[in-house]
Amino acid sequence: MIRRARVLRLATAGPNDTSALVAALDEGLIRADTIVGIMGKTEGNGCVNDFTRGYATLALKLLLAERLGCAMAVVDQRVALVMSGGTEGGLSPHLTVFCRETVDAPAATGGKRLAIGIGFTRPFRPEEIGRAAQIQETAAAVRTAMADAGIGDPADVHFVQIKCPLLTLERIAEAQARDATVATQDTYESMALSRGASALGVALALGDIGAAQATDADVGGDGSLFSGVASASAGVELQRNEIIVLGNAAGWSGDLRIEHDVMVDAIDVEAPRRALAHLGLAVAGQMPAAERGRIIAVLAKAEAAPAGTIRGRRHVMLDDSDIHSTRHARALVGGVLAGLIGDTMLYVSGGAEHQGPAGGGPVAIIARVDTV
Repeated sequence: MIRRARVLRLATAGPNDTSALVAALDEGLIRADTIVGIMGKTEGNGCVNDFTRGYATLALKLLLAERLGCAMAVVDQRVALVMSGGTEGGLSPHLTVFCRETVDAPAATGGKRLAIGIGFTRPFRPEEIGRAAQIQETAAAVRTAMADAGIGDPADVHFVQIKCPLLTLERIAEAQARDATVATQDTYESMALSRGASALGVALALGDIGAAQATDADVGGDGSLFSGVASASAGVELQRNEIIVLGNAAGWSGDLRIEHDVMVDAIDVEAPRRALAHLGLAVAGQMPAAERGRIIAVLAKAEAAPAGTIRGRRHVMLDDSDIHSTRHARALVGGVLAGLIGDTMLYVSGGAEHQGPAGGGPVAIIARVDTV
């Protein structure tokens, strides 16, 4: 018996819409007990008060608990749920469902295949969010997820998706009542610090940084410290980090592979082109419809360049007091990727602190490949 990865991308009509997943389960396309992770794009604002993420998470937990015949607490132990708010521009709300099946088949020929691992940290105290404790705990959980996936070489890791917590006024007050000091009093800034600490945890686990570069001061401080495969999304709906590691490994069956590259800025279309080429999908312009069906998922990070320019041209994403820069960035990168892929059902997450170089971010593509 050998493991095989299955990935389904399912459209949603709203944050609580699980109908496409229900249909996939009822039709036998997948089994509930094979689901190990779900990533979703919900149409909220992606900010502190984006409750579409929690709404979607609750709907999925209720469905999985029903289908698995267990309590929601058990679902928490076996499925990583990552809901990312914000579908600005043309981004289409959807779920990406990650399954691990056991099949009576030989390992794939022609190279390594998609491998999926999950991990969870313990719940964080408010004063640990955005600090070294979050880095260290995340690094340990990433290593656990790599082992879960059977990935031994960090070079085989192509995307690490993390859902991380943020600070609310209630959580800040609880810490202060214990005479504990939090990293920031600004709840929105806490999202960036939590994402940054989580990303540095990935970098530490994969050897991109050392322990001396995993301090409180490094979070949000040194922009030269980053992971080229980390993607972190902060939310109010949890207090721990939930982690999905995606890579390629021997000993897996099927026809799926993942490749990644790093966008140096928001309009770096050549980075996803390189990822596609590694998957045998070299394209000059927009991907032809005949080839588009091989694409299973496109995953990316986006942020407004902190210098205020993109290739020497001024942008105003950081000056807009009405719409936060993370929302602008998602729309911009989503448009760039949609123009290349020819599809708007893309997972683009805003806020790329320590996730790729300043103003850029990782992009990963899962696709079907030849089996010989």
